[in-house]
Amino acid sequence: MKNSIVAAEQITSHIYRVKNQKVILDSDLAILYGVQTKVLNQAVKRNIQRFPKDFMFQLNADEWIRLKLDRESLRSHFVTIEKRGSHRKYLPYVFTEHGAVMLASILKSEQAINASILVVRAFVRIREYLLNHKELAQKIEALETNYEQKFSQVFEVIKQLIHQKNEPRESIGFKK
Repeated sequence: MKNSIVAAEQITSHIYRVKNQKVILDSDLAILYGVQTKVLNQAVKRNIQRFPKDFMFQLNADEWIRLKLDRESLRSHFVTIEKRGSHRKYLPYVFTEHGAVMLASILKSEQAINASILVVRAFVRIREYLLNHKELAQKIEALETNYEQKFSQVFEVIKQLIHQKNEPRESIGFKK
C-alpha cells in the first residue's frame, strides 16, 4: 500500500493542467506502461475511435513550450520518472484520466493495467486535494488579485518618476 502511495505521488508530479484539464503526456504514460512512446501512439491511432477529444488531444506549439518550461521547473522539486530522450519529432499527445485508462485497455499488458490503476489514483488524489483546499485556493486568488492591483500602482509611480524632468529644485530648509 505504501509503495502504491509513493508511486501515485510520483505520477501526480507528471500531471499538468492544459486547456483547463488535468492531463499526462504520452511519453510519461509510455514509460509507466513499459512501452516506447512511438508504440503507444501507434496503438492509439489504430484505436482512435476509443479516444474522443475529452480523452486525448495533441498539444499545439505554444502549449508544448509552456509545458516544457513547467516540467523543467518541477524537475528540481520532485522525483521524476526516468527520461527516454527529450527530443521529439512531433508535438506530443496528452491524455486525461479517462484516456489513460482507455490506453491501458488497448495495451493489455499487466504493467499497463497496474500502471493505469496508479494513474487513476493520482488523478483522484489531485481531485480530492483540490476539493479539500478549494477555500484556500479562493483566498490565494483574491490575494493575488489584490497585490496585482497594488503592484500596478507602484509601477505607475515608478514610470512617472522615470519620465519626470530633472530640473533643479529650490532648496528646502532655513535660509541665511
